Amino acid sequence: MQAALVERARAGDEEAFASLARAAGDRLLAIAYRILRDLGLAEDAVQQTLVIAWRELPRLRDVERFDAWLHRLLVNACYAEARRGRRWAANVRVLPGDGPAARDEFVTVAQRDQLDRGFRRLPPEQRAAFVFHHYLGLTLPEIADELGVPLGTIKSRLHYATNTLRATLEADLRSPTDISREHLA
Repeated sequence: MQAALVERARAGDEEAFASLARAAGDRLLAIAYRILRDLGLAEDAVQQTLVIAWRELPRLRDVERFDAWLHRLLVNACYAEARRGRRWAANVRVLPGDGPAARDEFVTVAQRDQLDRGFRRLPPEQRAAFVFHHYLGLTLPEIADELGVPLGTIKSRLHYATNTLRATLEADLRSPTDISREHLA
């Protein structure tokens, strides 16, 4: 079914492309938000992805790879938005978290805040690998294929992302008195 829509869209059928965009839109926004951690930037990245997809769709060689191609366009748009976002002043927005609230809301908010701080320290390339692996559930070879980078690069990005997040969480667990004792020693 999707292959037929992609073929029609490649031939210039705007309604077929609109159907493809509607079907992929929420998923693309979820991925972009997890990479960029900013709803406005994520929306811009998705919009840019869809514009490029429409323009470049006639050049798509394998219609069966449409989703992977769209993911690659999205990740590149996220990288561009991240670079553009760094040039402007940062916005601070409190956004609702994913999933249901836990019993102890203070712990949930504190943990989410810790993870968000750690995630913001990651470069967009590491965020993308982390999101594709942990959110989309893709294997490392699948991520390498989707993003068009070597498997070793994906392994490295995921390794460094995990280590950075772990270090951030461990640093937050140390109390201020532990830190001041380390400086006195």
